[in-house]
Amino acid sequence: MEFHENRAKQPFIGFVLLARFVKKWWLQEQTRRILQRMSDDQLKDIGLRRDQIN
Repeated sequence: MEFHENRAKQPFIGFVLLARFVKKWWLQEQTRRILQRMSDDQLKDIGLRRDQIN
């Protein structure tokens, strides 16, 4: 059996994991930016305080 025949079928799994990490980070940043633009009253309506989003 040759070396290339015994390798994993997913050689780019590192790129997939990196893409998932970046996507999760981007969504968290987007959510944080939206919450930061809300007024204190709007945050109170959804049960948050300003110090909880920073």
